[in-house]
Amino acid sequence: MDAKRSKIFSKIIKDITIAVKESGADPEHNPRLRLSIANAKGASMPKETIQRAINKGAEKDATTLTETTYEGKGPQGIAIFVEATTDNVQRTVSNIRAYFNKHGGEMVKNGSLNYLFDRKGVFVVPLGDMNADEFEMDIIDAGAEDVVLEEGIITITTAMEDFGNMMKKLEHLKIEPESAFLQRIPKSTETLDIESARKVMRLIDIIEDDEDVQNVYHNLTLTDEMMDNL
Repeated sequence: MDAKRSKIFSKIIKDITIAVKESGADPEHNPRLRLSIANAKGASMPKETIQRAINKGAEKDATTLTETTYEGKGPQGIAIFVEATTDNVQRTVSNIRAYFNKHGGEMVKNGSLNYLFDRKGVFVVPLGDMNADEFEMDIIDAGAEDVVLEEGIITITTAMEDFGNMMKKLEHLKIEPESAFLQRIPKSTETLDIESARKVMRLIDIIEDDEDVQNVYHNLTLTDEMMDNL
C-alpha cells in the first residue's frame, strides 16, 4: 500500500509540475493545475507536498519533463497503451521496449493501437448527503455519458471533449471530485485463459512500476473470477 501510495503521489507531483510550467503557479488562472491539486487532495496528499510540487514547477532551472506515449502488444496480442512523463525520453523508451521484449510482447509504432481505445473523462465523486437522482440530472447537461453509483461513490464518464464542461459543472455545484482524469477505455476486450492473462498482467505490473510511467491501459477482459485467480 505504501508503494502504491508513493506511485500515486509521484504521478500527481509530475502533473502539478507540468501544469505550472505550462500556465503558471496560480490555480485560479490555470485549470490544469487546479485539477491536479484537486486530484492531490483526493489522494490525501499533504498540503506541504502539494506546495513543494508547485514551487518546483515554478523554478527557472527546474527539470524539463516531457509527456509521451508508447504502444505495444503483450502475450497473445493484448493491446497495451503506456503514458509516461520523463526527463529522459531515451531512457524511458529503452526501458519500455526491454519490458515488452523480456515478457513475451513487443513495442509497435505509435498510432498502431490507438484506435482500439476511446479517450474518456472519468470523475470519481463521493455521494455524501446528495440525492443521487437529482445529481445525475444536474450533470447530464454537462456531458455525462455514464453515471454509476456503487458503495457511496459516483463514477462519471464523459467524452474527452466534455471533460472541461464537467469540471466547470462540478465547480458550479461546489463539488470537489476525489479524482478526475482523462483515461483510455478499450472499445472492446479480449478474453484469455488464466495462465495467459497472468503473463499479461505480470508485464503490465512491471511497466507500471517504472518511475516514468503514469498510466497503463489494456484491452484484456478482467472478470471478478479472473482477478481472484490472478
